[in-house]
Amino acid sequence: MRAVAAYSRHGRLDDFPPDTMLELLAFANKFCCDGLKVACDNKLASMVRGVDEALSLIDLGLEEAAHLLVATCLQAFLRELPKSLSHPEVARLLCSPEGRERLDAAGNASFALYYFLSYVAMEEDMRSNTTVMLLERLWECAELPWHKQLALHQLGCVMLERGEFKDAQEWFEEAVAEGHVYSLAGVARAKFKCGHKYMAYKLMNRVVTDYDPAGWMYQERAVYCVGKEKMADLRTATQLDPTLTYPYKYRAAALLEEDKMERALEEIDKVLSFRMATDCLELRAWFYLVAGDFEAAVRDVRAILTLDPTYMMFHGKMHGEQLIELLRGQVQQRDMADCWLQLYDRWSGVDDIGSLAVVQQMLAREPGNSSLRFRQSLLLLRLNCQKAAMRSLRLARNSSIHDHERLVYEGWILYDTGHRDEALEKAEQSLSLQRSFEAFFLKAYALGDSSLDVESALSVVQLLEHANSCASDNLRKGQLTDILQAYNNMGSIYVDCDLLDEATECYSIALSIKHTRAHQGLARVHFLKNRKKAAFDEMTSLLKIAKNSASAYEKRSEYAERDAAKSDLNMATLLDPTRTYPYRYRAAVLMDENKEEEAIGELTQALAFKPDLQLLHLRAAFQDSMGDSASTLRDCEAALCMHPEHGDTLELYNKASAKAEQSES
Repeated sequence: MRAVAAYSRHGRLDDFPPDTMLELLAFANKFCCDGLKVACDNKLASMVRGVDEALSLIDLGLEEAAHLLVATCLQAFLRELPKSLSHPEVARLLCSPEGRERLDAAGNASFALYYFLSYVAMEEDMRSNTTVMLLERLWECAELPWHKQLALHQLGCVMLERGEFKDAQEWFEEAVAEGHVYSLAGVARAKFKCGHKYMAYKLMNRVVTDYDPAGWMYQERAVYCVGKEKMADLRTATQLDPTLTYPYKYRAAALLEEDKMERALEEIDKVLSFRMATDCLELRAWFYLVAGDFEAAVRDVRAILTLDPTYMMFHGKMHGEQLIELLRGQVQQRDMADCWLQLYDRWSGVDDIGSLAVVQQMLAREPGNSSLRFRQSLLLLRLNCQKAAMRSLRLARNSSIHDHERLVYEGWILYDTGHRDEALEKAEQSLSLQRSFEAFFLKAYALGDSSLDVESALSVVQLLEHANSCASDNLRKGQLTDILQAYNNMGSIYVDCDLLDEATECYSIALSIKHTRAHQGLARVHFLKNRKKAAFDEMTSLLKIAKNSASAYEKRSEYAERDAAKSDLNMATLLDPTRTYPYRYRAAVLMDENKEEEAIGELTQALAFKPDLQLLHLRAAFQDSMGDSASTLRDCEAALCMHPEHGDTLELYNKASAKAEQSES
């Protein structure tokens, strides 16, 4: 009561222990003291520092409907995912039906919450009971039709993975009943696993006949047929959706069986040119083993272990490290100095997979080397492996023995998760402890990630110059690549400031020490100086080294005449079908030639496997010019789901809406 009296007199809560605060919260609820309840809720929420405090407070928070406290406790659990799901008390609350009911009664259960939790659980272990229970809770939270379709389909996938094929079939059939067509593939797969191959084939045959064609339909039907029919379905699957990996793997394996090793490697390389898939890397590693190229096989295994340190090869029977050890006598053993030299050569040769393998080899020798972990994360980001990159960045932070280094890695984590200002603050804190290349580079990168006036841009250049002045013992410490990147970034900023001579100097310095990608920056300078042929030639120099770079072909097309540009963009699509600019360019050319249906078809082809804002907006604009208001509105709505504030799409949507209203009136 003294605490109540103190609050009544001063309108605030002093530093009472948690037990007292909980009693005050119960008192406030009992006697409808809203102000006291809010104050207690806020105070208790501020006491939650981690999972342990959250567990001690959440039960009473739920009982007393302390919304902020419960939300803070849930946040503490979410921060520690997936580890927190292994805690029995946390699992009981989040996974059990009773726990969901308690959260629902307090207004804290939602489809979004359980979708996130089930996604994390599936990533951690798809077969676990925790995953199944969270998906069941997800289904219980489903309200909209697509909620139910998603939850039921995911349950089917998990049961299929667990080998519970009859249960999987039932979940998939329920998803189909809710309108989820894709779950028909799940029904077919479950039937196949139960020994009913012909029934699975008949089902997928009906799907192919009854619905608009999609790559996954033909891929799934191919599983249940053989010979020429199988190969034909796989070809069609790739034509409709070139991002599906199974057709490439099957064709590659079939070519190897025919002793066509070179063609088999070319086929699997098609996938690896645009997607770092561990199963495709494993298949290529086995091909190299068959060919006796043990260096290449070990390279791919090391790349696999970078992406997934727990990866088990040979149908889950052998860890990658075991295979590397078995091949130890067949490959050259290098010390750290040799590895640094090899890394520089791989990096200069635009060989990102080779660079990853070298870094992994070095980390096997020095697992606590935070600088190597950081470089690993940068390589992974370049390869669009965000999850693995973030894991490497966290390992870099955790293994760092110096505060100024740890602050830099924390800054990059913040930057990569969208917290630019906080990243800048970490860079400043690091610089206050010690001037370092990494801290200056982080600060420059974060400041440069916005529209800058000339004065601000030049201050970023100055930061990069400070960074270069901090680098020492370049190659021994692995900082030569950092310096190259700094010069490349300086060149880019000078171009943005229209200081083309200074940009040329920076790119030339970078090229003189083998920063191959600087060709691209120099090409841009040539183009801005109205030297289009020189720009084209500069990109050709890059392509002599980076022969399979889709981005380089795409960039060179900007400096080419129309026919050459179309040829380069076709090559870019062949190397990386997920890049959208080539589709947009080809569609625009077709539209200029009054081939409207073909232009729409070009965009539709890409949208079938790559939902993209720019593709949707362009197709909507084309349809608007053709007077198809209904299709325009449909595509605008889809685009606005991806980016609700996209100005051009909003303008087009309002215009199409007005047209539709006029036609109805």
